[in-house]
Amino acid sequence: MAANNRRMSGKKGAQVGSGGKRRRALEGKGPTPPAEMRKGHVKQRAANAKSKRAAGRQAPPRGRGGKSSSELVVGRNPVYEALREGVPATTLYVQQFIDNDERVREALQLATERGDIHLMEAPRAELDRMTNGLNHQGLVLQVPPYEYAHPEDLAAAAADQGEDPLIVALDGVTDPRNLGAVVRSVSAFGGHGVVVPERRAAGMTAGAWKTSAGAAARTPVARATNLTRALEAYKKAGIAIVGLAADGDREIGDLKALEGPVVIVVGSEGKGLSRLVGETCDFRVRIPMPGGAESLNAGVAAGVVLYEAARRRA
Repeated sequence: MAANNRRMSGKKGAQVGSGGKRRRALEGKGPTPPAEMRKGHVKQRAANAKSKRAAGRQAPPRGRGGKSSSELVVGRNPVYEALREGVPATTLYVQQFIDNDERVREALQLATERGDIHLMEAPRAELDRMTNGLNHQGLVLQVPPYEYAHPEDLAAAAADQGEDPLIVALDGVTDPRNLGAVVRSVSAFGGHGVVVPERRAAGMTAGAWKTSAGAAARTPVARATNLTRALEAYKKAGIAIVGLAADGDREIGDLKALEGPVVIVVGSEGKGLSRLVGETCDFRVRIPMPGGAESLNAGVAAGVVLYEAARRRA
């Protein structure tokens, strides 16, 4: 009867006859860990929140302005021109059984001479899919993502060279050809780079590379999440911010700030500088135009001011 009582007992724990098999379950697990290491404890949650706040305060690594998305250049003439102008490329896709005319042969020759471009043969249906049905004419060139610098890198590069920073920032310029022209002018007049906003602005596309005529390979382009904050950071570093405006209160020839560290801000041809960017500028200057033109495009305007700055620094 006693044995039956033991078998029917509702008590927990080791039962008679276990032979010690459950002994491990009864062993201790060591000292109790600190509250900060105990999962779900209020002190652990507080410690995790503190570490996240500290990580958020860390400055982002310099030189990481982000990457653009890859791009496809489509069509025989555009592909040939991109290859001729040295636009970076990773792969040239050629349609199977393509009509091998002179432009196709020239594009293949340029890609082969570069040595770093993969040649891939693909059926027409695959090229149609890649280009969303565009008229690719049997040639598609893949351009890799552009690696943007950080705005701070441009000033740092000037300091490394023992020079005053000479930088151009573009506000609302959406034509990649204008960006390419500005990059070319910055390179020609000894500037240290170009800053563009991350949104609603031209990026370093194949068209920008072509217009830069190779200057994009040696002149960095930085991308700013917020252009106004980037300009304010330059101001704190002792760099003058000069905005070009048709209604500027002085002419570029009267501005001594061009002789020192300076960021030249160029707006779009139609709208000019945005309100916040204009308010951030230390100076608003105009380019005298005796011919009566209302405005210049961004590439031409930047070139004029860069020439004046380079002349004064010579």
